[in-house]
Amino acid sequence: MLTCKELTELITDYLEGHQSFLERMRFELHLGMCRHCRAYLRQMRTTIETLGKLPEESIPPEMGKQLLDRFRDWKR
Repeated sequence: MLTCKELTELITDYLEGHQSFLERMRFELHLGMCRHCRAYLRQMRTTIETLGKLPEESIPPEMGKQLLDRFRDWKR
């Protein structure tokens, strides 16, 4: 079974549908038993939904690039 830390590291892949069937089942099994991770998943979905409503021009292009770079490097 996944730990909470492992789940948080895999949440983007889960939300984007980039997991194998087995990985998704392990992820969802943990969610079924951990209310804290379910809350975290809800927070992530709310954040994505809220940020998706912002007009693109509200984020300067250079800042968008910096954010993407930081998210990509976060796992390393």
